Amino acid sequence: MPLGVVLRRLPGVTRWATHSWKAVAVLPGAGLADWQELRREGEAVEYHAATLPLDLHGAETEAYLHGLSAEVPSIYVIMRDGEGDQPLDVLLVTASPYEAQDYTDSGEEIVEKVPMPPGLMAWVQGFVSAFHEDEVFIKRKRDKKRIDLTQDGIGDPRISSAADIYASPARQRRRVH
Repeated sequence: MPLGVVLRRLPGVTRWATHSWKAVAVLPGAGLADWQELRREGEAVEYHAATLPLDLHGAETEAYLHGLSAEVPSIYVIMRDGEGDQPLDVLLVTASPYEAQDYTDSGEEIVEKVPMPPGLMAWVQGFVSAFHEDEVFIKRKRDKKRIDLTQDGIGDPRISSAADIYASPARQRRRVH
């Protein structure tokens, strides 16, 4: 499903940052856009920055369930500082909190949570209902081999002593009286 990403530009709060950016919404089924201005209120401006596909995979349904069960189900927008004319490059949108966390590990990408619209939430829930299979827990059984019967590797083979003791080299020297 194509998702439009809405970014809001606000004036910076320090002299080192002229602006701050935040992902504020997604638009399910949006058409193509390239930083189209949507709304302006004073110095705050909202842009339809990009439209990206939201791909769902059957192997990740557990992650989608985890995201849907959150207090506020969210879509995660992954961005990076812009390399061209635009301030940010929108790389990916995902419904998987696990995938979003993987992108936070590098520190190069910016990951923002955006509340999932109700229609999109129903679409993701329908996908999970159709493809999720609970993984059956199988307890590992212990081997029946008894490992307590042999004493392999105890002691130093260079010491000819029946007991398992360490004889230091200083002990072997003769004492001078």
